[in-house]
Amino acid sequence: MRVSDQYRLLFVHVQKTGGNTVRGMLNDALPDPRNPRGELPKHAHLGGILKAEPGLADYYVFGFVRNPWSRLVSWWSMIQDAKTNAEAGNEGAVERLRTNRFMRVVATSYDTFDEFVLRGPDDLPRVGTPQLRYLATPHRRADFIGRTESLVADVGTVFAHLELPAVEEVPRANASRSRGPYQDFYTEATRRRVADLYAEDVAAFGYTF
Repeated sequence: MRVSDQYRLLFVHVQKTGGNTVRGMLNDALPDPRNPRGELPKHAHLGGILKAEPGLADYYVFGFVRNPWSRLVSWWSMIQDAKTNAEAGNEGAVERLRTNRFMRVVATSYDTFDEFVLRGPDDLPRVGTPQLRYLATPHRRADFIGRTESLVADVGTVFAHLELPAVEEVPRANASRSRGPYQDFYTEATRRRVADLYAEDVAAFGYTF
């Protein structure tokens, strides 16, 4: 999440959509970046943010979404990387798993990607929450929803709207190690599971497997 009162801007950070990269760019470009008021999680939904700070409803709201099948692979891979690094004695990874309950539960509860997809949404609701629900309420929807797949162009669109300096390069933050095409991770059962869980995103953004 990020707010600028000078630019009347609210960025809503959906997990595994390039949000850390966008947040870093906003921190560099804005004169007054801050978090919304209140004790909010890093990935708070728009509805929760507006409840904590109603005045942000009139701000320019934006966020990013990602192909849900690709997103779950990225999520799983990030946590597996942290687990592997922690087991190798990396202090940063050890601390990350110690302090991040979600990552710790995934790392210790699911032995395979199939288990993460099939059981995870029941155990950890955020795994199965459509991304659109982070970016819309019954009365307010983000003014701009970009896509991780076109991150450079879409960040450029946001910066142009705000009349910020043009984006010349988008650095990657918190990227997971590539493990090949995301499609290779899926069985028919897990493919259908994601399609059902993220039906709202598929319908709204036209994503396909």
